[in-house]
Parts: sequence; structure tokens; C-alpha cells
Amino acid sequence: MAKARKYPPDPKTPLVTHLIELRDRMLRMLAGITVVFICLFPFANDLYTTLAQPLIDQLPTGSTMIATEVASPFLTPFKFTLVGAFFLAIPWVLYQVWRFIAPGLFANERRMVLPLIVSSTLLFYAGMSFAYFVVFPLMFEFFIGTTPQGVAVMTDISKYLDFVLKLFFAFGLAFEIPIATILMVWAGITTPDRLVAKRPFIIVGVFVIGMLLTPPDIISQTLLAIPMWALFELGVIFSRIMLSRRPEADDDTPPPEPPPPSAASQEDFYDRKQ
Repeated sequence: MAKARKYPPDPKTPLVTHLIELRDRMLRMLAGITVVFICLFPFANDLYTTLAQPLIDQLPTGSTMIATEVASPFLTPFKFTLVGAFFLAIPWVLYQVWRFIAPGLFANERRMVLPLIVSSTLLFYAGMSFAYFVVFPLMFEFFIGTTPQGVAVMTDISKYLDFVLKLFFAFGLAFEIPIATILMVWAGITTPDRLVAKRPFIIVGVFVIGMLLTPPDIISQTLLAIPMWALFELGVIFSRIMLSRRPEADDDTPPPEPPPPSAASQEDFYDRKQ
């Protein structure tokens, strides 16, 4: 965890210092992604085969996937390995983001942000896992089962990769709804009661989002909309829990004093508050 620094930051700190730190954090992010990519690259073909397995299991006997471009057999697994390296390095990337922003946060904000980062990462992985293990088999079975007579199903490997990556992002982001709900309540933008009152509009909204983010079939749309609705309800529950604990913390903490008028003692004042 980042070491607590003075808050607010020293106004005399030059902007170039913050830019240098931002550059260092970004280089560390890139280095982490590169290390994961190097470890995964020898298994690029095996990883792509695993990715394509839900479709391969549904193909008719004698049908296979195809590559319509000369470089596709190499570039498509390479692209998937690079994207997969980024997915696996998300905890490291978010950790660097956390180390960059933590010095500018109050102690109570630091306690709030770190659990949100961890939970949002786990929810993103859960969304992708749900898409791979639940949605893909049902969706591909539906697609293959509705193939017209006389049409051979031979999916291009690059088109398949683009298709599944879109769904991974869609389900990964959809599973972040509890985090978005908690953040809105925490920031005072809305309240759990207001969200509950707007539940009918939210239900319609999640089905519209499912229609826009998934292929034009009722199965994938429903499989995205229903979890989004359930996650919204989960976010409302956790928001109520968060609000119920706030007064207890506030009762134990005396109200803050107004900061001293002198600029020299203002920094010491905020240090005492932390």
C-alpha cells in the first residue's frame, strides 16, 4: 500500500515532478504487460484453441474454422495473446494507478478506493468467465442450430476473435454495475431509495444495453440483461450497508476544525487530521 503523504500536496511541487511519476507508473504498467505477454507467447496457439473450443464443440462433423488471410494463422493468436496479457495484468495496472493517486487522497478515501479496485477487478474477471462458460455454449448452439440447409459453417479465426473480444468487454463492463452504483451513492449523486424508485426504467435500460452490446439474438441479450439487473440489485444492497455504517464512523469522529488562516500552518493542520 502506498505510504501516506501530506495532503493537500505541496503547492510548490512542480508539475514536471507529477509528470515524471506518471511516466514511471506507465512504464511499469507496460513492463508488467510485456512480462506476462512473453510468458504466454509460447502457448499462443494453445490459448487460441481454448478460446475457440466453445464454437468448435458446436460445429457439425467435418466442419472446421478457417483463415482467409495469409498472416491470420500467426497474427490472430498473437493478437489474442497480447489482449490476454493485458487482461491478466489488470491487477498490476490498477495497482500502479492506485500508487499514483493514493498520496492525494484522505485516509477515509484510501480505505474506500482500494477495496473498490480489488472488487472491480474480480467482477471484470467474473464477467468474462460468465461469457465464456455460460453464454458462448448456448449462443453458438443457437447459431449453429439455425444454419440454413446447404450452408457449411466455417468461421474465420480473426472474425471469431473480434466477436468474442467484444463480448468479453461487454460482459466484463456489465459486471461493474455494483461498483458504479456504490460510487454514485458514495458521491451523493443518488440514493438507494431513488435507485429503487427507478427500477422499472433500469430494467428496460439493461435490456436495451443487452441488445446493443450483444449479437442480434434473444439468448445472448437476455443472458447479459438478467445478470446486469441482478448486479444492480446487489449494488443497491451494498450501498445501503455502506450508508448504514457512515453515521457510526461520523459519531466517533469530531467535526473538523476550520483550517488556520496562515498558509504555513495549513499543512500541519491537514497532517493532524490524517
